[in-house]
Amino acid sequence: MSNRILVVDDEEFILTLIEFNLQQAGFEVITAMDGAEGLRKATEENPDLVILDLMLPKMDGMEVCKELRLRRIMTPILMLTAKDDEFDKVLGLELGADDYMTKPFSPREVIARVKAILRRTRMSDDNAQEEQDTSRIMIADLKIMPEYYEAYYRGEKLELTPKEFELLVYLAKHKGRVLTRDQLLSAVWNYDFAGDTRIVDVHISHLRDKIESNTKKPVYIKTIRGLGYKLEEPKINE
Repeated sequence: MSNRILVVDDEEFILTLIEFNLQQAGFEVITAMDGAEGLRKATEENPDLVILDLMLPKMDGMEVCKELRLRRIMTPILMLTAKDDEFDKVLGLELGADDYMTKPFSPREVIARVKAILRRTRMSDDNAQEEQDTSRIMIADLKIMPEYYEAYYRGEKLELTPKEFELLVYLAKHKGRVLTRDQLLSAVWNYDFAGDTRIVDVHISHLRDKIESNTKKPVYIKTIRGLGYKLEEPKINE
C-alpha cells in the first residue's frame, strides 16, 4: 500500500511539479492550495506526511503546523520556505515541523527527504524492527518503548513528534555518553544540515519541556558546555 502525501502550496506550478514527481515515485498524493484547506485535509484525510509551504493564503504554514500539533496530530511535516532565513526555519521546527527545505529545490531532493522521513517513522517495517532494540528502556520516571513508538513520563504518555522520539531513543540508548550536536544530526536526521546544529538545540528544548520538572535545571538531558548533550539517570538529590 502506497504512502499518502498531502502537498499544500498556493503556487500551481510547484504544486503540480511536486505532485507529478511524488506520483512517479509511487506515492498517493492529495493537494491543497491554501492553509485552511490544508488543515482540513491533514485532519480528515489521514496522510502519512504533509509537505507544507510557509507562505499560504487564509492560514500560513506556521499556523497550520501549530494547529495540527495543538490537536495532537503528529503527522510528519516537511516545511517549504522561500526565505533563506534562520528564524523562519527554527520557528517552524519549534512549532512542530520535522524538517524544512528552502526554495528553489530539485524534485529529486523532495523525494529523498520524503523517503528519509517516512523511513524513520515506519515502525512496522521488518528491517526497522530488526535494527531497533525492542526492549523497554527505563530511566527513573521515564519509560521508552521503541517497539510501540511510545514514551511515558511518570505514567503519562508523551506526545512526541517523530524526530523528538528518535532523538529521545538515541540519547537513551547512549545513556551517560556525551554526544555532540554533529553526532546527533548525523544519527537522527541521517543527512548533512551543513552545520545547522540549532535544529538539535530546538528538539532538545522540546524534549526538556516534556520530561523535565524544571527546564532551567534539567536532571535528565544535561548540556555539556562546548561539547553537546547527554542523557543520564537523575541523581537522588536532584
